[in-house]
Amino acid sequence: MNIQDAKALVTGGSSGLGYETAKLLISKGAKVAICGRKKDTIESAAKKLGATAIVADVSQEADVTRMVAEAKSALGGLNVLINNAGFGTFAPLVDVKVGDFEKVLHTNVIGAMLCARESAKHFIELGHGNIINISSTAGRAGFAGGSVYCASKFALSALTECWRAELRKHNIRVMQVNPSEVQTDFFINAGGAERPFNETKLQATEIAHTIVSMLELNDRGFITEATVFATNPK
Repeated sequence: MNIQDAKALVTGGSSGLGYETAKLLISKGAKVAICGRKKDTIESAAKKLGATAIVADVSQEADVTRMVAEAKSALGGLNVLINNAGFGTFAPLVDVKVGDFEKVLHTNVIGAMLCARESAKHFIELGHGNIINISSTAGRAGFAGGSVYCASKFALSALTECWRAELRKHNIRVMQVNPSEVQTDFFINAGGAERPFNETKLQATEIAHTIVSMLELNDRGFITEATVFATNPK
C-alpha cells in the first residue's frame, strides 16, 4: 500500500515498539491514532508524534468498541490495525499465579482479538485492510519461566492464522511480526531490573521498519510473517 493512504490505529502506542511504529508511519505521511490506558502518557506521546490520542484499555470490550469508532472518526477512515498492546510476567511453573496468567491473556490474547474483531468489521465493509499482530519469538519457542508470556504469544500466532484464513477473501492482509529481545521498557514493566543499553541488540526502530515495510508491499501480495533477530548480540 501507499503509506500516505494509511489510516492506522496503533495499540500500546505511548512507548517502545508502538511509539516508534507510529512515528515512522507519520513521517511517511500516514494518519495515525495511538491508544493507551494512561491519559497523561498517551496524550503526551500523541502530541510529540502528531498523532490522535485515544485512552483505552484493550482488555475491556466497551473500550475497544469505542476506540475503533473514535479512530475511524478522527482519521477519516481506518485501513490499518497494528495490534501491539501487550505485556508479560515471568515465573517458574510452580510459582505461576492464576491472576497474573489471566491478566496477560486478557490483554495479549482477548485484547488483540477484540481490536481485530472491531477493525475487521470495518475492513470487510471497506473491501480491504491490514492487520499486523505483534507477537514474539516467544510465540515460536518456549523457555524456562516463560509459561505465561509464551502461552499468550503462541495463542496470538494461532489467531493470526485463523483470521488470515477468514479474511483473505475480503482483501484483508493479516500479518505477524516476531521480534526477539528488543531494548524497551518491556522487561522493567514485567518486574525485571533495568538493563544497560547494548548497541548490538535490537532497538524498537528495527521493528518499526519491519512493520512499515510489510505494509508498503503492493496490496496484491503480503508477507505472512517476519521474525527479527539481532545479527550478533553481545
